[in-house]
Amino acid sequence: MDDGVTVAVDPHVHSAASYDGHDPVDLLLEQAAAVGLDGIVVTDHDTIEASLRAADIADDYGLVGIPGVEVSTAQGHLLAIGVEDCPPPRRSLDETVDIVRDMGGVAVVPHPFQRTRHGVRRRFIDDCDGLEVYNSWVFTGYRNRRARRFASEKGYTPVAASDAHVAPFIGRAYTELAVEDVDSPAEVDQEDVLDALDEGATATTGRRQPLHRSASHYLSGAARKAGYALRQRLPGIGSVPTPADSS
Repeated sequence: MDDGVTVAVDPHVHSAASYDGHDPVDLLLEQAAAVGLDGIVVTDHDTIEASLRAADIADDYGLVGIPGVEVSTAQGHLLAIGVEDCPPPRRSLDETVDIVRDMGGVAVVPHPFQRTRHGVRRRFIDDCDGLEVYNSWVFTGYRNRRARRFASEKGYTPVAASDAHVAPFIGRAYTELAVEDVDSPAEVDQEDVLDALDEGATATTGRRQPLHRSASHYLSGAARKAGYALRQRLPGIGSVPTPADSS
């Protein structure tokens, strides 16, 4: 590409600030640099403080700093990439997409159609900026292929991400972004990344997690969903313990 570069960003990573994350942002950034990424987006569940810190110190690791958050909408999860405040949870997906854009961010639907992981169902996705077409935590490749077909049909920017909840899995999937008018990855900033996502200037790369880890992840999600359904029927019982899960 003339007068530009391609950078590799993992746009869906969780820190210890997520209920299902484990590692501090310093370790996540160190791992990202070690595996050759140009940036990550820490997208904790409905909290942004750790992500803001990660974005602030990313340059110390030779990475572009991009804040974000995984928002719990009424229809499922949504990645708000490039925002500096946490959008209010439990609003409709469409309203949350508008809020993310008003904040100057990009709205990406992660792990679509995966109900055990709070993925948004197909019928609720009317408008977004991008779709996670490769998530390394899928149990089989079918859901990734289905997501890719849907993104292609609707013209949504394809995105790949590790959805890592521990540092060693960062970079198992990532998005390559074509950034114009810069001479080196070191010159790329947050706005360049957001522009590339918004314009669809992406390519995706990824590997699925080992089968036994994906199976454990799937069963955790199913247990969580069953517990939630039970609490809805019997609200007085409080929380139902479930295995540690990732989403």
